[in-house]
Amino acid sequence: MFRAGRGLPDPNTLKMGAGDSPLVTVYQAGYRELEGQLGAADHRPVAPGLAPVVSASTGRVKNPSAVGVQMQVAAGDEVRRLEKWMSWLATTGSVSPFIGLFGTVWGVMDAFAGLGDAGTASLRAVAPGIAEALVTTAMGLFAAIPAVIAYNYYLGGIRAIAARMDSFASEFVSKIETIYSA
Repeated sequence: MFRAGRGLPDPNTLKMGAGDSPLVTVYQAGYRELEGQLGAADHRPVAPGLAPVVSASTGRVKNPSAVGVQMQVAAGDEVRRLEKWMSWLATTGSVSPFIGLFGTVWGVMDAFAGLGDAGTASLRAVAPGIAEALVTTAMGLFAAIPAVIAYNYYLGGIRAIAARMDSFASEFVSKIETIYSA
């Protein structure tokens, strides 16, 4: 919608259709700053039935970089919101194998202690305890592997969205400089 028109459609009157897209929040931040610089009364409809746009007829943008800064701040807030649970995935992926290993060591020590209590040195006496101990390693890996895969998947998506928000902010500032230049 931003690229479709010549003006800047008001994000509050458009049906974005993007739901909870971070780009909508970034656009709204830039638009608010632009409105603040041009004055809130500087709106006119483009044509009957179309959404209002910020008008270029009454002024110039005082500080285009301030619009870009507001958009970058909004983009940073959106990235932080998207990364909210990423530390949990990273912690799960990195700590789970060690918890499983700790359980394995504990189980092996317990199996050998049981071997000493039994008084016999046979594999048959120690094998069940060691097998149970190795299950904790498997459980640690069972938790860690999906967590690491999910972390990498979501991190890639967040980086892509962050790059799109940065590009969009630059494009928005460029467009307002073009529209509101003398």
